[in-house]
Amino acid sequence: MTKVDLIDQVSQKTELPKRDVERMLEAAIAAMQQALTHGEKVSLTGLGVFTVADRKARVARNPKTGAQVEVPARKAAKFKPAKELKAMLG
Repeated sequence: MTKVDLIDQVSQKTELPKRDVERMLEAAIAAMQQALTHGEKVSLTGLGVFTVADRKARVARNPKTGAQVEVPARKAAKFKPAKELKAMLG
């Protein structure tokens, strides 16, 4: 599902104009991004929890040449699905 598909479905279910649904979705995504960049977790009941994890620096290998490559430390977004979502997926 793409963002456009999501906007279409929400617009149909709520009978709101697509333009309004798009603005709300953009605002929600921006709020989630801001929270994650500040190290906060974002919890959506029924869907799951988004958190930020620290990844340590490590040494990896280039699979083509076999040469060692240093991968710097970084932060990455993690998602843990809710129990309800896990149950739906089987």
